[in-house]
Amino acid sequence: MFKHILIPTDGSKLSEAAVRSGIQLAKEQGAQVTALYVMPDYSAMIYSADALMTYNAAEFEKSTQKDADKVLQFAIDIAKAEGVECKTARVMNISVNQAIVQGAQDSQCDLICMASHGRKGIAGILLGSETQRVLVNSKVPVLVHRPLV
Repeated sequence: MFKHILIPTDGSKLSEAAVRSGIQLAKEQGAQVTALYVMPDYSAMIYSADALMTYNAAEFEKSTQKDADKVLQFAIDIAKAEGVECKTARVMNISVNQAIVQGAQDSQCDLICMASHGRKGIAGILLGSETQRVLVNSKVPVLVHRPLV
């Protein structure tokens, strides 16, 4: 049924669980996966002169790439152990949900499998949910992985 599954991950425990589940689904479906890491584009959010003076773009880029390497390697290792073809992608974007939706389109994925961080109450209202935004904006079906509580 599914041929190519996009699995966005941020390296959190909940995302790691979604990676495992998404790769298991891909194995059962005979599908390939693309693991996506969205690097935050904090430079687009810097406004004051003080912030610009303390902001080191090269160091930030190096740190972000290192984080992406670690997170994506986790997905590669799980996929390899399960015998699933796994590509990786990383993109820098101020909007995580837009990057995920675009990543699914660019990679011609037919499913997005992602974690729900399950924020409740005021945190959910104030912070919102990237998963919710992907659900609203994606033309590609979205499978939301929620941990058993």
